[in-house]
Amino acid sequence: MAPRFDFTSEAFFRDPGAGVALLRSSAPVVFTRFPIIGRVWVTTTYEAAAHVLKDSTTFTLRKEGGALVGLPWWMPRMVGAVANNMLTMDEPDHTRLRDIVDEAFRRRAVLDMEPHIRAIADRLADELFAAGSPADVVQRYARMLPLAVICELLGLPPADRPKFIAWANSVAHLTNAFGFLRLIGGLFKMRRYLQERLQAAREEGGEGLIAELLRVEKEGGRITPDEMVSMMFLLLGAGSETTTHLISGSVFELLKDPARRDWLAADWSRAGLAVEEFLRFVSPVQFSKPRYVRRDVDLEGVKLKKGDRVMAMIVAANLDPQANAHPERLDLERRPNRHLAFGTGIHFCLGHQLARIEGICALQALFTRWPDLKLAVDPSQIHWRRRPGIRMIAELPVVAAG
Repeated sequence: MAPRFDFTSEAFFRDPGAGVALLRSSAPVVFTRFPIIGRVWVTTTYEAAAHVLKDSTTFTLRKEGGALVGLPWWMPRMVGAVANNMLTMDEPDHTRLRDIVDEAFRRRAVLDMEPHIRAIADRLADELFAAGSPADVVQRYARMLPLAVICELLGLPPADRPKFIAWANSVAHLTNAFGFLRLIGGLFKMRRYLQERLQAAREEGGEGLIAELLRVEKEGGRITPDEMVSMMFLLLGAGSETTTHLISGSVFELLKDPARRDWLAADWSRAGLAVEEFLRFVSPVQFSKPRYVRRDVDLEGVKLKKGDRVMAMIVAANLDPQANAHPERLDLERRPNRHLAFGTGIHFCLGHQLARIEGICALQALFTRWPDLKLAVDPSQIHWRRRPGIRMIAELPVVAAG
């Protein structure tokens, strides 16, 4: 059993490396307790995490009877319905749903969206202090950019964005089982809203990925109506929440060290390299979903039994000195950069290109418009929400110097 560890503590989020090193000193895989999930094996090295994520035959998201591994018995049935998406599916259902969305994304030409994403970022940067100073980068900028982009990509009306902002804020406050139960009402409302949007698009025509999903539904029936709602939930949440915290975490690191900000601003062609390092160092997604162990297995020298549960600790993989030299250092010129920020294996993040583009555009637009941006408080006063598995800054107040 690993040392008792609080994965939601301020100390862990402020300095994940110290906590990870403590766990890694025990073993490459440790048995511990994780909020909501309960007792579970957790990987502490790059190789162990990659093994779990790549071996989708031994480590599955569903138990032998089809139940979702990470869904506690006390969760309402509706939560399970929403969770039935490609991110929680094993083969062959995962490939069936993944192919549908891959096709829809190709038709939307994500890479061609960069100029438009930059325009959205420029507008949001211009409006950063519209409501006064200091401004919270998380709410005024980092949350708004990916939310605007994914809503456009899905084809959801701009007038409805306040609904999604309220939804995203409620999810950000999800820190324990009681918080999850408080969220149930919001889940019902969002599910009903998405069902209504799909029905309206069926009757009146739609745009974006909604239209592409409906085209698939009409042509072959490879996706059920419930799966479409769950898919939209997934794309709306995964397409905005994690990128929000990548952007805010990256801005925080640059504001803590103006020399890094100035280095980046001197040549924005370096932004792609920098964002790759922020993905590794900030590690907004810290854990994979829990997997079910299908057979007795030796995982990096640790024996797991059939029926056990295991989670890949993404942040530990990203901070493993066996994968990257001096992982505790933020090195914006790091090459090569071996990280698992987008996972690996069959569940490798569908939106990795979009997240990278948004990260680059967000930093360039913000620091081009406000080259002398400063934290409004000392870095020690910045805090993280106690959300298990996600590293999210609660507020990031900034001022324009000069």
